[in-house]
Amino acid sequence: MMCAVTEACTSEEIKVQPSQLRESAEANGRIYEEQRKLEESFTIHLGAQLKTMHNLRLLRADMLDFCKHKRSHRSGVKLHRLQTALSLYSTSLCGLVLLVDNRINSYSGIKRDFATVCQECTDFHFPRIEEQLEVVQQVVLYARTQRRSKLKESHDSGNRNGGSDDKTKNADRNYLNILPGEFYITRHSNLSEIHVAFHLCVDDNVKSGNITARDPAIMGLRNILKVCCTHDITTISIPLLLVHDMSEEMTIPWCLRRAELVFKCVKGFMMEMASWDGGISRTVQFLVPQSISEEMFYQLSNMLPQIFRVSSTLTLTSKH
Repeated sequence: MMCAVTEACTSEEIKVQPSQLRESAEANGRIYEEQRKLEESFTIHLGAQLKTMHNLRLLRADMLDFCKHKRSHRSGVKLHRLQTALSLYSTSLCGLVLLVDNRINSYSGIKRDFATVCQECTDFHFPRIEEQLEVVQQVVLYARTQRRSKLKESHDSGNRNGGSDDKTKNADRNYLNILPGEFYITRHSNLSEIHVAFHLCVDDNVKSGNITARDPAIMGLRNILKVCCTHDITTISIPLLLVHDMSEEMTIPWCLRRAELVFKCVKGFMMEMASWDGGISRTVQFLVPQSISEEMFYQLSNMLPQIFRVSSTLTLTSKH
């Protein structure tokens, strides 16, 4: 998967935009002053007969914190990038899931923020984020063209049989967009802790409280985990509530129902992994928005070991 390498002069300095780094560091400082970072870690064993150990983490953090370089001077940036580069062609890659709209660009929302972080440091291995998105657009355009051609054939056949043309009209309206549950991938060597970003398309339906395990967003997570199994991505970060920011309708019952759904679905997907990759130990990080309360965070933390089988230590004492 990590195969496209761009030659660069070894003596060339890593280019960093100081203004963006300074603004990013100051913004991070303000965020952590307002909300203390919370984290809980768990070790679980999944499987029927042959069990596999996995690590789970629950964090209250910004998803882009895994992309930003945390540093106080330029040398820190180079050392951190070197660590990421050393694992770039390993079998222990790191990825994260970004929730995006159906347009393939970097013009708004978290897509724009992610693109800004990607531009802070030069990527010597993979094309720039804009170039990667252009390739994705071309692939989607080709796929939509093929799908439209097949729909047109069925439409012509349906007309002969008295059928309707609603599907063809719908295909025309969504010609250049991706659908909820679909995702595209970008690769990076210049980010802090990740190599791969999965851009998962979701719509406003994720804000409702009645989604099920068959929702496109949930099925998209399943397909993302399958890609992780086939491409040596052993650490994946997932937005637990399927949103990056909280809003008024996201009450405590809403959060508990959504977390329970995602926990149970991810557990099922992880058990499927054994048949996909033979049972490789992985790390799954569940992130909740920074604006969530500490009380809500610890309620979610208490829910996780009830759904997953958390390993416990056994203390042996000898009788004298």
